[in-house]
This record gives sequence, structure tokens and C-alpha cells, in this order.
Amino acid sequence: MTPWQPTLHGSAVTVRPIEREDLDGLHAAASDPLVWEQHSERNRHERAVFERFFDGALDCGGGMVIEEREGGRIIGSSRFYDWDPIQSSVVIGYTFLERAHWGGRTNAQVKSLMLAHAFAHVATVWFQVSPGNVRSQKSLERIGASFHHREQVSIAGVPSDRFIYRLERAADGR
Repeated sequence: MTPWQPTLHGSAVTVRPIEREDLDGLHAAASDPLVWEQHSERNRHERAVFERFFDGALDCGGGMVIEEREGGRIIGSSRFYDWDPIQSSVVIGYTFLERAHWGGRTNAQVKSLMLAHAFAHVATVWFQVSPGNVRSQKSLERIGASFHHREQVSIAGVPSDRFIYRLERAADGR
């Protein structure tokens, strides 16, 4: 068993393991084309395309659903993936939120919860971002992640250009 599907509670959100039954609620949160305009797969709002994304979240062993704490409505998702216990690292990514939750405390709280959990288990967290996804790049820089390099990453078996960001656990363990 891996530590990559916890349930994390914040003041505004709960981040919990994804389940097959989440498909409709998650697709509803993902159905706005503007959510995907800076992603490499811009048509992910379409049901068939989204179902591949959803299946990847189920299969990766670290797929997470983001819910509003009040009422439990699904507003997005994220993932822990590519855990490397030897290198003491994990990747956090594939994160999306409904537009109503952009630019506020939601993404910061999700990342804070996920990073605190990750740093209890690893020393390094990586992020893989599409070069055109400026919103995510700026968000990562705000939380202290730094650009590390650019590489081709396999996304659903297709080589895709990605900016790789890195964040290290603080010396005091946080």
C-alpha cells in the first residue's frame, strides 16, 4: 500500500481519493472549455476525452478529487504520481479547478494540503506543466517551486513537451 491516496481536510476543501462513482461530478466540474484552454489537451471538456483523463486518475494510484468542504460538491481534481521511493520524490499534477475557484484560496489550500502530505513521505516534489499553461507556472512560482528543466514527458503514451518545476522539503521538515 502506498501513501498516495489520503483524505486531506482544509477549511474550504476536502481532497480525497477518486472513486469510479465520481465520474459524472468530476466531468461536470471539467466541462467548461476555458478550464482547459492552456493545457496541452484543450478538448478535455468533451466527455470521451475526459473519460480517458479520468481513467488515468483511477489507474495512477494517486488520483484525488477536490470537494468544497461545505456541501461536498466536486470542484476539481489533482494527482500524486510517479512516486520514487529511492529518489524520495513524487509528482503532483493534472490539477484542475472550476473557474469559480481560480485566483483565490482554493488552489493554494489544495497545494498546501497535498504538499504537507507529500513532504511527510518524500524530500522532493516535482510538477510537470505544459509550456503554454502560464496560470499553473505562476501558481507554482507563488508556492516556491522553481523551474528545473524542460523535457518530453509521456502523456497517455504521447511524448509531450513539459516544463519541470521542483520544490524541496524545508530543512525543518516542512
